[in-house]
Amino acid sequence: MINVQLLLHQRHQQRRRRRRRTTWVRDWILRRPLFGVYDQLMVELRREDPHSFKNFLRMTPAMFDELLDRLTPRLMKQDTFFRLPLEPGIKLALTLRHLASGNKYADMKFSWRVPHNTISIVIREVCQAIVDEYLDELMTCPSTPDEWQQVADKYYQKWNFPHTCGAIDGKHVACKAPPNSGSQYYNYKGFFSVILFAMVDADYKFLWADVSGVGSCSDAQIYNDRELKECIENNLIGFPDPEPLPNDNENVPYYIIGDDAFGLRPHMMKPYSRRGMDRKERIFNYRLSRARRVVENAFGILAN
Repeated sequence: MINVQLLLHQRHQQRRRRRRRTTWVRDWILRRPLFGVYDQLMVELRREDPHSFKNFLRMTPAMFDELLDRLTPRLMKQDTFFRLPLEPGIKLALTLRHLASGNKYADMKFSWRVPHNTISIVIREVCQAIVDEYLDELMTCPSTPDEWQQVADKYYQKWNFPHTCGAIDGKHVACKAPPNSGSQYYNYKGFFSVILFAMVDADYKFLWADVSGVGSCSDAQIYNDRELKECIENNLIGFPDPEPLPNDNENVPYYIIGDDAFGLRPHMMKPYSRRGMDRKERIFNYRLSRARRVVENAFGILAN
């Protein structure tokens, strides 16, 4: 018993000993300004081929400059005696390229000449800075009848579907199964995921989003358990009062639209069943599908 305890103590001491660092910064990383992607390739693309620059980062040089200008105060670090911090520009470009390509940190470190452990910190930092800077400006849910009326008017003008205050749907985002979660995150498509559940306006803009759903849940289950359903049904978010549809005289409430997975309610419009439809019902389903696909397209744009 004493020998076992001694052996465990020796192993613990070995783990605590740190291997002496042989180099502080590798030489090839120090040559980043001469051969790195940000200082060389991106400069060439900006100057010679803006179309390829957009393909590389999924945004134009002008949009990149605007984004960088707004995020610089959040990404700037103080200089120290040990080393110079990464510029906000390379942090932003590296993050955008990772989001656009999905490349692994270990693959990106050689071309960008930034260590993979630093990349893992930088990407989280930049994503959080983007959220903090733009969330209140670009993703604000309407709260007054006039604001919801503007959303409904755009749906009618663009997609020929009146009284629509938003389209809802869920998208599975692949993830690793959390420890001890069993099949909770395993979805019907055959992989582990969390669900991005969102409501989108007629211009593909997200009005409301929830990312707490697990892969085994259905879209209807998530909607029924979230505060959005309660707020809409109890009129806590300011939907306009019921009004007649165009060329009609009977009041109809304003509503959101979804696919066949959701239940039909006064404030939820869904398509007719696919069996035994007459011509008017098929036309209705076509128009509702054309308006509802806005949320599908928004997910597609986000995934790209």
